[in-house]
Amino acid sequence: METMRLRRTRRDRLRPSSWLLKVTMAVTGLIWVAFVLIHLFGNLKVFSGAEAFDSYARWLRTAFYPFLPKGFLLWTMRIILIICLLLHVMCAYILWSRGRKRGSRTTRRSVWSRPTEGQSKIQAVSAALMPLTGVLIFAFIIIHILDLTTGTPPVATEQFVAATTETSSAYANLVASMQRPVMAGIYALTMALLAVHVFHGVRTAASDLGTTGHSWRQLFLWTAGLCALVILLGNGTIPILVQLGVIQ
Repeated sequence: METMRLRRTRRDRLRPSSWLLKVTMAVTGLIWVAFVLIHLFGNLKVFSGAEAFDSYARWLRTAFYPFLPKGFLLWTMRIILIICLLLHVMCAYILWSRGRKRGSRTTRRSVWSRPTEGQSKIQAVSAALMPLTGVLIFAFIIIHILDLTTGTPPVATEQFVAATTETSSAYANLVASMQRPVMAGIYALTMALLAVHVFHGVRTAASDLGTTGHSWRQLFLWTAGLCALVILLGNGTIPILVQLGVIQ
C-alpha cells in the first residue's frame, strides 16, 4: 500500500497543474485567434478580384526573399500553428478528462438553464458548447487543408491547381470549392461555430492569464465579441456570396 501511495504521489507531481494547462490553452488559443484575423485580412482580398488574391498568395510563399529562403515565413507560421494546435487540444482533453472525473457533467448540463454568477445566458451557452465546437473546428482544419492547400480528392475539386513560388490559382481554387453547396455550407457553418469558440476563448483568457481588474475583463469581453463578429461577417459571407454569384 505504501509503495502504491508513493507511486501515485510521484505520478501526481509529474502531472501538469490545471493552472498551467489553462494558461497554455489561453496563450495558444490567442495565437490562433491572431492567425485567424491575419488570415481573414488576406481572405478579404477576394473582394478585390483574382489578381489581388493570387498576388497575396504568391507573396506568402516569397515573403522577404532573398533575405529569407522562399517559403520560410509560410512554413514557420505552419510549424508554430501546428505546435499551438497540438498543445491546445492536449490541454483541453486533459482538463475535460479531469472535469469528468470530478463529476462535472451535472455542472455542464445545468449551465444551459442556470448561468453561473457573472455569466450572461450567451456566455453560459458558449461555455457549454466549447468541447463540441472545438472538435468540429479541428475537423474543419483538416478539411480546409485537404481542400485548398494540398488539393486532395475527393475533398478538393477536380479543377484544383497546386501553387508554386511563381504561380498561384488560389482565387480559382477558392471559388471552385465554394461553388459546391455542401462545401459552402460547411465553411459558413464552421465560421459560426468558430465565432462562438473565439468569443468564449478570448473572454475566458482574461481569467486564465490572471487578469482580475474589471476594466481588463471588460476589454477582453468586448475584444472577444468584436473578434467573433469580424470572423463571422468576414469569412462567413465569402461562401454565401460565391453561391449567390457575387464572387465568381
